[in-house]
Amino acid sequence: MTNPVNKALICLWYERNAEEAAAFYARTFPGSSVGATHRAPGDYPDGKEGDALTVEFTVLGIPCIGLNGGPAFKHSEAFSFQISTKDQEETDRYWKAIVGNGGQESQCGWCKDKWGISWQITPAALTDGMSDPDPAARKRVFAAMMEMKKIDIAAINAARKG
Repeated sequence: MTNPVNKALICLWYERNAEEAAAFYARTFPGSSVGATHRAPGDYPDGKEGDALTVEFTVLGIPCIGLNGGPAFKHSEAFSFQISTKDQEETDRYWKAIVGNGGQESQCGWCKDKWGISWQITPAALTDGMSDPDPAARKRVFAAMMEMKKIDIAAINAARKG
């Protein structure tokens, strides 16, 4: 992953499962891959020599590094990946992959994977509806979204039309 163009990357803290998470993201999202795994050269507070310490990966082209740092820090909704989807099929596929692999549903298109990383599965229809020039349409779309977990594009489009 060492690339002179990428001066910044996202570091995600995992308790012990960065390799598993990176492999899941690479299987689930296009433009995602797993790079080098770096092993601990010695024992450390939450691991042993030879354990995976960091793993380089990309998620939809976004460079990341997973750090197996132990249980000291937990993920929160303060950080999330927002995934724009084109249709209900793609929305359903990502939702099922994340929630169905030990994750959990939340509100308004948000869910968490089994490692605690938050994802916003955001159909283009929702983004378009929230940008409608008609304030009444935006309000209807927003109200419909507030009642949903996974976004239902047909319901968003119906709300937008009134």
